[in-house]
Amino acid sequence: MTIHHLEPWVPSLRRAESTWGWLLGELGYASFQSWDSGRSWRHGATYVVVEQSPDMVTDMLHSRLRPGLNHVAFYAESGAHVDRIAADAPEHGWTQMFAERFPHAGGPDTYAVYLEDTDGFEAEIVAP
Repeated sequence: MTIHHLEPWVPSLRRAESTWGWLLGELGYASFQSWDSGRSWRHGATYVVVEQSPDMVTDMLHSRLRPGLNHVAFYAESGAHVDRIAADAPEHGWTQMFAERFPHAGGPDTYAVYLEDTDGFEAEIVAP
């Protein structure tokens, strides 16, 4: 079994389309659905939704350091794919975390890049 879908609620759909749209496209996800307050991308049976929901509580921003989801991790195709995403990410609104330990910030047996977007969401991209 795999994850059916992930749905982060975001404070700015425009920013999320730029950051998450680029990253998911790099990981092989294709644009799937679009509506006034959200977008989704699909890869096989799994899809990711970003939504600026009218039901969202807006008096606090997301923080990966609060209780809740800390980050989401995706597989890349290879180490070279991780390297390319790491190099291109800043042009698409992502900041590399733990850059001084890249690509082994997760330990000597892990080849990954950790990215954070302007809204505080973290994505880890891991080589198989």
